[in-house]
Amino acid sequence: MKRELGIARCGLACCLCSENEHCMGCNSGECPDKGWCENRKCSIEKGLAGCYECTEDCRKGLLGKIKPYGFTMFVRRYGKEALLDRLEINEQNGVAYHREGITGDYDDFDDVQKLIDFILTGKR
Repeated sequence: MKRELGIARCGLACCLCSENEHCMGCNSGECPDKGWCENRKCSIEKGLAGCYECTEDCRKGLLGKIKPYGFTMFVRRYGKEALLDRLEINEQNGVAYHREGITGDYDDFDDVQKLIDFILTGKR
């Protein structure tokens, strides 16, 4: 885990991304997706560090997917450091952020609360 990369503006975990050997995260200004990322553009326009600081219940861009939306909701409830702590503990316990391509153990959910419970416990 590269904790210093933190959480992306959309809620994804840059710190655990398999691309982080070459990418320094969306806040570095070097993100390869910075030109098209709706969440990055919107949060910058609103002067926010990320979607997790926004008061709107928005599902645009990557928030249309369960993992970034669930991570965003987790940060709103518990804070960014709590998410980083849980992701690190879960990784140490074998929970995979990316298992096949960009899909991992956090992706196989259809209910945000169940995903949040999984982040908190590392168990289904």
